[in-house]
This record gives sequence, structure tokens and C-alpha cells, in this order.
Amino acid sequence: MGLHSGTNSQMAIIGGILIIAVADAFSDALGIHISEESEHQHTQKEVWQSTIAAFLTKLLFPLTFIVPLLVFELTTAIIVSVIWGFSVLGILSFGIAREQKVKPQGMIVEHLLIASVVVGLTHFIGDWISLVFG
Repeated sequence: MGLHSGTNSQMAIIGGILIIAVADAFSDALGIHISEESEHQHTQKEVWQSTIAAFLTKLLFPLTFIVPLLVFELTTAIIVSVIWGFSVLGILSFGIAREQKVKPQGMIVEHLLIASVVVGLTHFIGDWISLVFG
């Protein structure tokens, strides 16, 4: 959202998604790796399985946000991406709530509210960056 409001450039947004996906995937996988090793409760195989799973998940999910950018006009792609992200978050929140045996509505609303704040803040930060540096 911030890259869109800051640049209005499809190439910048795709580049940003790719860079962030790779950097975030590596950093989170490293964090999982260190955390699993420090617990001294897992085999090396289990540590590496967790590391690879974290890396692939953190890499592949953000890449799904590129698809709307390749299929739709930029503004439509941003709307589709926000809907996609909120839908996945809602589904995951529902699953977590069911697993924890709590009412899903509260957790879903909480997570979607937090996501809305993040989307709004990144939009305004992008506007500010465009104003100051554009």
C-alpha cells in the first residue's frame, strides 16, 4: 500500500514485494532456526525442516500479491490485493480461534482491525514520502 501511494509505479511495487519477500523469508527462517536450536528439544533434521518451511512460507505467500499486479490495472490490483490479504488473514484467524477454542469473531475483528491500521499507516507514509521526496 505504501509503495503504491508513494510511487504509483507497478514496477516499484513488484520490486518491493520481491525484495521484501526474500529478505523477510531469510530473516524469519534464521530466527526460527536459532530459536529451535536454542530450545535443545529438536533434532537437527527438525530444526532444518522448520527453517525451510518458514522460508518457503514467508517467500511464497507475499509472491501471491504480484499476481493481481500482473492481471489488473494498478488501482484495481491494489484493491484486489487488500481483499486477498484480508481474506487470508480472516481465514487464518478463524482457524487459530477454533484451535484455541475461543469465539472466532473477536479474534477475526481484532486481527482485521490491526491490519487496517497497518494498511492505513503505510498508505499515509507512502503519501508523505511522495510529498517530501517526490
